[in-house]
Amino acid sequence: MIEILTRERIPVAGRRAVIVGGSTVVGKPAALLLLAADATVTICHSRTADLPGVCRTADILVAAAGQPKLIGPAHIAPGAVVIDVGTSPAEDGGLTGDVDTEAVAAIAAAVTPVPGGVGPVTTAQLIRQTVRAACAAGARSEITAAGSELS
Repeated sequence: MIEILTRERIPVAGRRAVIVGGSTVVGKPAALLLLAADATVTICHSRTADLPGVCRTADILVAAAGQPKLIGPAHIAPGAVVIDVGTSPAEDGGLTGDVDTEAVAAIAAAVTPVPGGVGPVTTAQLIRQTVRAACAAGARSEITAAGSELS
C-alpha cells in the first residue's frame, strides 16, 4: 500500500487516512504504516456509525473489511485516493474487492483494482525483501542480477 502511494507520488504526510477494517493482518498494520508516514489515521469497521460520512473525510481511503463492494460512491470524497485491499470470491469465480470500483471511479482521483492492484505489489515487495535479506546474510555471490538491482 505504501509502495503504491510512493510510486504514484501521492503525498501522505498531513493527509487524512481512513481505514475500513481493523484486522491484525491488514487494517492495523496499514494504520501503523500510515501513522509512520505522518498521516492522520482513523480506523473504522463495517458497523461504524455513519460509515459513509467518516469515509468521506478521507484523502486516502483504505478498504480492508473483506466485504464485497462495501464501499460505494457515498463513501468517497471527490479526489480521494482509494486503495482496495479486500478480496472476496466473485459470483463468476474470480475475485472482487471491498470497493465498487466502477461506481467510484468517476469520483476518486485513483482506485486500485482487484485483482491486479495491491496483491501483485505485495508479492513484489516480499521478493524484494527476501533478496535483500539473502544479500545481507552473505549470499550475494549466489544472487543474480535481480539482487544487484535492489542494492
